Amino acid sequence: MDIGLGLLTAQRRPDDDRSTTEVYDDLLTIAETADQAGLESVWTSEHHFTDDGYLSGTVPTLGALAGRTDEITVGSAVGLAPFYDSVRLAEDAATIDALSGGRLTLGLSIGYWDREFENFGVPKDERTDRTEDAIRVLRNAWEPGPLEYDPDYHAVDPGTEVTPTPDEAPPIVLGGLAKPAVRRAARMADGWCANEMLSLEDVETRMADIRRVREEEGIDGEFTTYVIRYGFVGDSEAEAWERMREGYFYQQRKYAEWMGDEDVGDGLSEEKKAELREDAIVGTPEQVREELATYRERLGDDVHVIFRSYCPGIGTDALCESIERLGREVAPEL
Repeated sequence: MDIGLGLLTAQRRPDDDRSTTEVYDDLLTIAETADQAGLESVWTSEHHFTDDGYLSGTVPTLGALAGRTDEITVGSAVGLAPFYDSVRLAEDAATIDALSGGRLTLGLSIGYWDREFENFGVPKDERTDRTEDAIRVLRNAWEPGPLEYDPDYHAVDPGTEVTPTPDEAPPIVLGGLAKPAVRRAARMADGWCANEMLSLEDVETRMADIRRVREEEGIDGEFTTYVIRYGFVGDSEAEAWERMREGYFYQQRKYAEWMGDEDVGDGLSEEKKAELREDAIVGTPEQVREELATYRERLGDDVHVIFRSYCPGIGTDALCESIERLGREVAPEL
């Protein structure tokens, strides 16, 4: 089992008086801490047009994270494929991969928030086709020689050679909860990213479906399941939960607003808060190890857990302390 850190979102709660420069400098500090602690990966997220500064510049941020670190994989969980010029994305991703020595994993998804589609002028009913088209562009662009693909959503001559050419193509990981999205990952990607909304049983069911699809269609090669789980390491379960609770609830309120495209204010119900608390993996290193060991037992050694500790308002020093303990006292035992 591999353990990574996520998701770097650059959000600021209303009581956060840091400048934008300070927020982004903290992202680099956090990634450097994760690298030095021996974690396997660090991940960004992506949204646009928010009132709290949610990370929108995924590609430049991944480049900066790669430049600040030495060993750790840098990845997006996930980039919103319909909003990208796929040829430029292929160039930029290959450049980050080269600069990092092959440490990029590119996670993509079709998106869901109406506001983003409206403001980018992208019809929402094209999101699946645009994503699949982008994946084909990426795959072809990262091979030596001409593109040899005529994209549906980009006017580029198939005889064009897109550079740089990676020494080895970066893995592509697809997110999504619904059966079509999971099967798209099985057919077109090198991995699937299960977000925190899915229970352990849900992940098991979808992993079995992925294995079945790949076996039936004769698809070979490595395939990794990435499981995002909120969590925090502290001196006690109560202390760890206290550290992350408000930022965790804030973030979940924001996601609820975007899913419904309306302001929910402080409207998380007590039932929802209890559910979120149950889902979070918090506690001492030993408690966190024990819970993550259950994931390894049920999902297998190949699973890659993205431990989602970055929540708005926690504070960089407290977060880095949790990261160090995750890397040195939890991950080596798993």
